[in-house]
Amino acid sequence: MASKPYNIAIIGYGMSAKVFHIPLISAVPPFYLYAIVQRNPRPNDDAEKDHPGVKTYRSSEEMVRDPAIAVVVVTTIPTTHFELCKLALEHGKHVIVEKPFTPSSKEAGELITLAKEHQRLLTVYQNRRWDTDFLTLSRLLKENILGRVVEFETHFDRYRPEMPAAGGWKTKPLPGGGAVYDLGTHLIDQVVVSFGLPDSITGFSGSQREHNPEGVEDSCTVLLHYNSGLLATVKAAVVSPEIEQLRFWVRGDQGSYRKEDQLKAGQKPGDAGFGIEPKSKQGILTTIQNGQPRSEPCSNIQPLTYSVFYSQFAKALAGEGEVPVKPEGPKDVIRLIELARLSSKEGRTLEVRDRYEGID
Repeated sequence: MASKPYNIAIIGYGMSAKVFHIPLISAVPPFYLYAIVQRNPRPNDDAEKDHPGVKTYRSSEEMVRDPAIAVVVVTTIPTTHFELCKLALEHGKHVIVEKPFTPSSKEAGELITLAKEHQRLLTVYQNRRWDTDFLTLSRLLKENILGRVVEFETHFDRYRPEMPAAGGWKTKPLPGGGAVYDLGTHLIDQVVVSFGLPDSITGFSGSQREHNPEGVEDSCTVLLHYNSGLLATVKAAVVSPEIEQLRFWVRGDQGSYRKEDQLKAGQKPGDAGFGIEPKSKQGILTTIQNGQPRSEPCSNIQPLTYSVFYSQFAKALAGEGEVPVKPEGPKDVIRLIELARLSSKEGRTLEVRDRYEGID
């Protein structure tokens, strides 16, 4: 029996929509790209020209009144996420929202409540949960290959010492912006998925660039402390002059796993070979054998690709399982980000379960 088709509308027509969502929507049969909201098309950037036959709207308010639309995907800048998700949910649409979920955990909580009240599905596009190297590492943790993990490092470091050209929203200090909300969202999410919420947190958020007139937080280091003795380090840097950037370094009492960054410049979901690495790029697994460390390449598991996110969402719409990312998890990540920034500002470690003025 064929799956029920679901018409999808995308709000926003930037890189997120073009690279991460439209190719995946097109690859999952139950979904049909029905409409795109693009406020200001240009001759070389026009959704209507790029996708003939797809309806285009100039405003989200007009789009949500279309009864043919079942799912709305929000790919606009973080400052707009709360209002656009709220608008879509109140008009009876299911919602997928790009990370970061919202600039504040309070807003995230309100959207979760609203989705339940309207009996609509709400999920956050934390696609890095399906990265091949993270899934490989997750298998090692599940099978206890590394033993009791004491240190978990996860990095997204780059060498980009110059500020990007002015004009883009990422060059401005906006709510929901900066390194800890951008790349840090993925990194913290992977730690929480692996180990749960930490007990305390220490954050360092600021700029590594010499010229940064707007004061954008372009880099961050976040330490997640667990009472078990585990220390998780989340790091996103823009001044890291390395040929191969570190991605993971995980150490336990029975072994370690070290991995360089996997994504190739220019590759997109749907491209041939996306997420598949040559053996030379595999991680290194070190285990203790007969009392001595022994290292060998660690084969990656078969990549699932990010299309799994949309496949699982289709099943959830059909009542055949949960959404791919329950929104409560990303809400917790946003609160950890709030705590990390507060920790950086006050120069102290904060207890995660305590309440703080301005956050709770």
